Amino acid sequence: MFRFRYLLPVLFCVVSAVLLAAELDPASHWYATARERTALLRDAGKAIFSDSSFSASGRQSCASCHDPARRYNPANTLDVQMGGLTLRSQGFRAPPTLTYLNRIPPYDNHHHDSEEEADNSIDNGPTGGLTWDGRVDTGAQQAAIPLTSAFEMGNTVAGVANAVRKSPHAAKLRAALGDDALATDSKAFAAVTRALGAFEEDYAEFSPYTSKYDAWLTGHAQLSAQEQRGLELFDDEAKGNCAQCHLSKRALDGTPPAFSDYGLIALAVPRNPAIARNRDPNFHDLGACGPERKDKAGQDEYCGLFRTPTLRNITQRQTFFHNGKFHDLAEVIEFYVTRDITPERWYSRDARGKVIPYDDLPARYHGNINRDPPFDGQRPGAKPRLDKDEIAAIVAFLHTLDDGYLKDNPYRSKR
Repeated sequence: MFRFRYLLPVLFCVVSAVLLAAELDPASHWYATARERTALLRDAGKAIFSDSSFSASGRQSCASCHDPARRYNPANTLDVQMGGLTLRSQGFRAPPTLTYLNRIPPYDNHHHDSEEEADNSIDNGPTGGLTWDGRVDTGAQQAAIPLTSAFEMGNTVAGVANAVRKSPHAAKLRAALGDDALATDSKAFAAVTRALGAFEEDYAEFSPYTSKYDAWLTGHAQLSAQEQRGLELFDDEAKGNCAQCHLSKRALDGTPPAFSDYGLIALAVPRNPAIARNRDPNFHDLGACGPERKDKAGQDEYCGLFRTPTLRNITQRQTFFHNGKFHDLAEVIEFYVTRDITPERWYSRDARGKVIPYDDLPARYHGNINRDPPFDGQRPGAKPRLDKDEIAAIVAFLHTLDDGYLKDNPYRSKR
């Protein structure tokens, strides 16, 4: 007891010295300040995401096309969304999900990486980017697109700057980015896009990994017989071969599957006559080589290529593919397994009634079309690789990829 009484002052001094050192440590102070500013920026971004005052119409926000209740997918069944000053301007691409953007690598013409095989010698070709055509790499860059697109929120840099200065979010942005963060229009616009990008980096919100499939992978759930069968068909190269592009297994380092390799691929999705721009027979959305992406214009090898989306939360969508042509997941899978078996079902006809194969891609680019399984061996009269019951099983499996089955990320609890 006598010794302990004399040790108490020593312990007090040691603890005080440690705490004082932590306070005086420049690195510790910097990290604490950075965390505080990031939190402020993220909070501002979350509020701006649902604020319609940032659109030219005053009636449209980011959440209008990326509904949080649907895991940041469109809330309606429209093939593509309406926007602009009067909300009557139609786009020509369906909004992609905003979930799991953190898994998408920056765009690269020759992506050398394999999460599953850890073989960096494999050239996966054009891969990455946060849009259907892969033209931007950061959340802030992505957020800038809809803010000023004539057929989305339809605003201008000056209009966005004016809106944020008048908004209740201005104080948080200045606290996060500095007193002069909104001083000029360009700075104010950059502050808004940075805030939106920061919000989309909230992993608990946008990359939660709380699906039934994640529960199954970590031993917290069992798949039904139909779901298990669907997974087997999904992975089987002789059947669906979906996992060739939509990776379904954990990486060697334990990283959960993203259900996409994020490669850009030409699937020859049928032309969508519901899109107004498609009334012009000379207009074609060629993905990576235009019209929205400019740097690969005239480079034929990139024409018709669109980025492979994640299948996580895919059943929360009501439109599928870049042009929103399909509205039913079973029909999507039927297209994959019968595209070249029954082209008359999928493609339009000319004035003489002849089927126009791959009717949304000019003939000069048909060499880009993917013909790997399940497309290989398809010809009129051939037997599809999947029957209706097998397709139903794959759809049942896809439902296990919806987040919300678990409360928390099961992979983090294992660390």
